Amino acid sequence: MSESLSWESCISESRPGKSASGELHRTHFQRDYDRLIFSSAFRRLQNKTQVFPLPGNTFVHNRLTHSLEVASVGRSLGAITGEMLAGKVELARAENFYRYDLSAVVAAACLAHDVGNPPFGHSGEKAISNYFLQNSQKLIGDRHLIDWFDETQWADLINFEGNANAFHLLTHGYKGKAEMGMQLTYTTLASILKYPCEAGAVDKKHTHRKKYGFFAIDLQRFEEVVQHTHMQRDTTTSKIAYLRHPFVYLVEAADDICYRIIDMEDAHRIGIMSTTEVSDAFLGVIADLDGDTSKVKKTLKGLVDANEKIAYLRAKTISTMVNSASRSFMENADDILQGRFTKTLIDDAVSQSHNLREVNRISVEKIYDHHSVIQVEIAGYKVLSEILDIYISAALCPEKSALDRKTLHLLPAQFGVGKTPYETALNIVDYVAGMTDGYAIEMYRNFMGIEIKRHGA
Repeated sequence: MSESLSWESCISESRPGKSASGELHRTHFQRDYDRLIFSSAFRRLQNKTQVFPLPGNTFVHNRLTHSLEVASVGRSLGAITGEMLAGKVELARAENFYRYDLSAVVAAACLAHDVGNPPFGHSGEKAISNYFLQNSQKLIGDRHLIDWFDETQWADLINFEGNANAFHLLTHGYKGKAEMGMQLTYTTLASILKYPCEAGAVDKKHTHRKKYGFFAIDLQRFEEVVQHTHMQRDTTTSKIAYLRHPFVYLVEAADDICYRIIDMEDAHRIGIMSTTEVSDAFLGVIADLDGDTSKVKKTLKGLVDANEKIAYLRAKTISTMVNSASRSFMENADDILQGRFTKTLIDDAVSQSHNLREVNRISVEKIYDHHSVIQVEIAGYKVLSEILDIYISAALCPEKSALDRKTLHLLPAQFGVGKTPYETALNIVDYVAGMTDGYAIEMYRNFMGIEIKRHGA
């Protein structure tokens, strides 16, 4: 068991490979935000599906706009909560952090929360896992695919997790690039560890272990984060698992708020849901959580444009839910710090709001099961499976043909053949997961001979 977790000890300004040092005009945590916003991994999110297919005639959110909006909500949530937490600490340095810097940490972690997600929405994660599961007995050289890996490594591949891939992307030293990844502070890294456990510790009965948060290859970096932020070991399992860092709950809440509300706004824009249906749902949530909707309704009467009405209601609903989540955090602050809190901050809002429960039901029925969303999922399975098969087969084959060698020449240097089969497979998975929707489709079409890209034509 590490040093007892406190509101002072859970903060670290240090980074992998560096001790805390700084600039006068930017705090360590503001630098985290800046590093992420200028990173190529973040920019690639602009062409990755959030829910609805890209591109379209009507603007809908992609992963990048979603992440920016989550960061905006997270900053507000961090500022409100940080002001209240500042009164719970004695050290002046910690008080300053909560009053001025927690908002930057939460915003930075929100920017990073989706950088590890593959193309084609959440179905991309399932497609990568499904490739390894479906091809476990495929012969590559003289071995079945599954036999190239040990049990722990195989668990990473057949349960591919975007959260773990995000941690890998942020902390891994890629060939020819910085040895320590983006070198974010340990506090920001801890704040994205929604599931702080290895793949073998996954247990859906526990909120913090429903999925896993790091690949086996990243264990050392994960342990550094744990040590610097004094995260507490989960003693209910012999596997590697820790209780969540308290700031994770704020990042999770910001994400939960955005996707629950903004997905409905997108559904309205493309005509899946009517103005009345969405406005009634949003007004109902505001009434349930805040009680007074008179001012909102008065403003609403002055708006004529339907999209503007929904945008206004979306903003008010998000604001109401941010206040609800912050109240929930402070009411449960001691349990959150000690790892006894087993819900999400939005669970309290859901229990108080029939209309929010209705939003969840409608989202599943009318949005996530919409035919356009399902079409993206089906395409993702086909495209990613074929690309993975071509690269994995070529990379693991011990006696490479001329075609295998040429195929591997297409891989960028940082994603090439590694020191072990596991590192090689993870490099390829990382490369594929980093693709945009459009790039993955283009590569698939080229590989399948559907369309050959000719330079200079």
